[in-house]
Amino acid sequence: MEKIAFIGLGNMGGPMAANLVRKGFDVTVYDLSASAMDTLATLGAKVATSAEDAAAGAGIVLSMLPAARHVESLYRDILPRMKAGTLAIDCSTIDAATTCRLAQDLSQHGIALLDAPVSGGTAGAAAGTLTFMVGGAAHDLERAQPLLQAMGQAVFHAGENGAGQSAKICNNMLLGILMAGTAEALALGVKNGLDPAVLSHIMSKSSGRNWALEVYNPWPGVMANSPASRGYSGGFMTSLMLKDLGLARDSAHASHADTPLGALAYTLFEKHVAAGHGAEDFSSIQQRYC
Repeated sequence: MEKIAFIGLGNMGGPMAANLVRKGFDVTVYDLSASAMDTLATLGAKVATSAEDAAAGAGIVLSMLPAARHVESLYRDILPRMKAGTLAIDCSTIDAATTCRLAQDLSQHGIALLDAPVSGGTAGAAAGTLTFMVGGAAHDLERAQPLLQAMGQAVFHAGENGAGQSAKICNNMLLGILMAGTAEALALGVKNGLDPAVLSHIMSKSSGRNWALEVYNPWPGVMANSPASRGYSGGFMTSLMLKDLGLARDSAHASHADTPLGALAYTLFEKHVAAGHGAEDFSSIQQRYC
């Protein structure tokens, strides 16, 4: 069985790696957090002493890291230990330009790269129901399919390297817009005497229905399993949503695309982070309206 290295065991990477272990893959993990590695070890994963150690001899290297600088640093460090023919799959959400540059650099050493950012949040990562948006060669995606299908329920080939990142940035720009809009509508209803749960049900059965209302309601107590009902803990941090909205803003500038709602969402989340909510789930934008 091909050795799999999984580097980055945060809120998303940890459950994703766990699903690979549970599905019987030979997984070696590494993270700066010893406790994160201990959790995977209890499931049967091998634990490396460094990222370089994890990558040594691996046929496939998966990474799930916070930002482009972390991705670039990781592959710069582990490249000397990676063998020709290795497939790298980066599930981080970063800019497409960095992905394309990294793909070119790795290709010079006989290593292929897929950019495969995900959607579905921590709940999807734990349940193995993520959506993968993949950029790269079709034959490399075919090789990666068994792993991606073990971690998700939908795999889309968006195009060549960088296309997966572009698709993810578009998706998350829309997500930030709709979450802010949903929070604003709920606050308006409550201030006019409506019960937030009743209003959520009404809108979810009407033309305003959206993912936030149906899966990730931002009003505390409306949806038992949402971060809003856990004090906005866990989930997708507001600081990461701001990062993704910044990537969308930069992409729009580079491509001369007009994204006024994306720009407004960036401003709203920027102020929310500045107010001290960066570590909370991004649905905590609801607090801005209360």
